[in-house]
Formats: sequence, C-alpha cells, structure tokens
Amino acid sequence: MFDKKTIQRLQQKKTPYYYYDTALLKKTLDLVSEESRRYGYHVHYAFKANANPGIISHIRAAGLGADCVSGNEVKCAYEHGFDPSKIVFAGVGKSDEEINYALDQAIFCFNCESTHELKVIDELAAAKGKRASVALRINPNVDAHTHKYITTGLEENKFGINPYEFDEVIALLKSLSHIRLIGLHFHIGSQITDLSPFRQLCLKVNEINAWFFQRGYDLPVINVGGGVGVNYREPDKEAIIDFAAYFKVFNDFMELRAGQQLHFELGRAIVAQCGSLISKVLYIKNGINTNFAILDAGMTELIRPALYQAYHKVENLTSASHEQLKYDVVGPICESSDCFGKAIDLPLTQRGDLIAIRSAGAYGEVMASRYNLRDEVRSYFGE
Repeated sequence: MFDKKTIQRLQQKKTPYYYYDTALLKKTLDLVSEESRRYGYHVHYAFKANANPGIISHIRAAGLGADCVSGNEVKCAYEHGFDPSKIVFAGVGKSDEEINYALDQAIFCFNCESTHELKVIDELAAAKGKRASVALRINPNVDAHTHKYITTGLEENKFGINPYEFDEVIALLKSLSHIRLIGLHFHIGSQITDLSPFRQLCLKVNEINAWFFQRGYDLPVINVGGGVGVNYREPDKEAIIDFAAYFKVFNDFMELRAGQQLHFELGRAIVAQCGSLISKVLYIKNGINTNFAILDAGMTELIRPALYQAYHKVENLTSASHEQLKYDVVGPICESSDCFGKAIDLPLTQRGDLIAIRSAGAYGEVMASRYNLRDEVRSYFGE
C-alpha cells in the first residue's frame, strides 16, 4: 500500500491524520457491486463505519444505498445525494425528531426494534398523514462468535424483537393504520471472519420468513444486515475480502420466494482496509523490560484498541534499520488505556519516524474525539 513515492507525499503532511487509498476503495466497491449484482442483491452502506464526505461520495457514485442509525446519518445520506428510496433507518433509540425528518424525506424503510417503536412511528406518521414502511428487526439468537461488544443477535442483546413476541407484534400491526410492514431485518454482529454463522442465520431467517408467510404476510424485503470481517493482521494479503464467497452463502442457503428482495448492510468490509492512521514518533522511552514508542496520535484518533482491545497492524514507514526491537506503541493521551499495541516488533525506531496504523478506515475517524482538547483529526486521499 505504501510505496516510496506515497511515503514521500505522506511525510509532507502534518500528523496525525487519516490517509485513504481511493484506488483500493474503488476496487472494493466495483467487486461489491459485481458480486451482489450476480444474484440481484441490494447493498446499503453502513454510514456508522465512516461518514467522511470523500468516502461517501465514492459510495454514492457506486450506486449503493445507505444504512443509517441516527437522524444525522439519514440527513447526511440525503444531503449527499443518496436516493431516499435506498435509505434505511435502523437503531434502537430513534427520537421523534429523527423519525419525523425521515418521514419527511420518504425514506425506503424504518428497521423497527420494538413494539413500542412501532406505536410511536404509527402515531408520528398519522400526524403527517403519511404511511411509514417498516421492517421488523428480529433477534434470531444466532451466536456470531465475535467480541462481546459487537455481538448483536443474541437474546441478551438490546437489539431486536424476540420470537416469543411475534404473536403480540402481529396483533399490534393489525391496529396500526399508518404502518406498512414490508420486511424482516436481521443483524447478528460485526467482524465475523468465519462464514458459518451466516449459514446459521440463513436457516433461522428461512424459518421466520415462513412463519410470517403462513400468517398472511408475504413480505417483499429480507434484510440480513452485514458483519463480515476483515483481515486486520495481514491487510495487504487480503486488502479486499472474498465477496464472492460471502454472497454465495446466502444464495446457497436462503429460501426466498418469488419476488422477495435480499438486502445487505455492509460497512467495515467496504472501507476498513482503504484507511490508515498516519502518525509520527514523538519520543522513544527505553526501559529494562519495556521500550515505548510515543506517537502524536492517540485514542482520540483511533479508540478501537482502547475500547475493544482491537488489533491493528502498526508499521514504521521510514526506518531503514535492519535491527528489530519490541515496542509498546502508545499515544499522548492522559489515560493508561491509550495504547495501540504491546510488544510490537518494529525496526529500530526513533523520533520523527512515520508510523502507519493500518485497517483504520472503519470505526476510526468517525469515532474520533477531542478529549484532552485535541485538534480535530484531518484526512487526505491518494490514488
């Protein structure tokens, strides 16, 4: 990803900043479009992964829809030219203001997470003389075998409607005249690198889809969310995930009826590998047991290692040394958790070396903060 010419350009920028490889992003989008189109699938980009205007302009140009989990994400998608008929609004805590904005824009669908939410949307739609299209976010109780903070499809998670509530939901829907049920929505978690949970999801979706059909609901939309993971340890080896294998799982195991559409909500899989956090070494602090490389980037720019204990590959882009040492790579923030990785093998590192923290295109810039009154993070694009 970083040839000599690119590194020279990166050295001219004031660190820390996010660098996005536009060529890789375009290749990824081309493959997503090609492989999903093979089966007639619909893909919405998950705005929560990265809402950088430069990123989403490429995604809109590729023809993807938008998966939003806040009113401001819906607004961002609409204002950046996404077709409202391709905008989906999910999330367990939609405010009245957010719902009203989405109703005014006539978005494609609300993914509803509770019976109480259905009542609120019906009431707000009635006040506007509108009818809202909704999909039921179903909790399929499928274990994604991923980090506990990013598992969303188990009964103990806050997300979705549980199967034991289905009869109550059906009875309620019959009383709501400003709701149009168009589909079922599922999402079992994020950073799933083994495709077997998706096979399990397909089987569970088939059961639930059949249950609703038997009760008179021939729903046109099935939305299976996203969650497919990326290779954080070897980003250059797997810069683009195997979308062919991913979509083939659903083609092989989903039992869709004639006319039913299958929708996906992909975020990390599209943007993670195209982004890197670029930083410089401020200080080297050598100890008896531990060597520290102290960077000018910290958890304010990339919180995932502190929040999830997430791994990101750390590379020294400018050291010419053949000697290797282990470093704890840390940031300047006044928190002990401000650490990108411990005992990382790097070439002999010194003040001023340029450091790349890889696979940071998803849940990096979008989660940045100004804690410690840090400067707002910058971003740059390159081919």
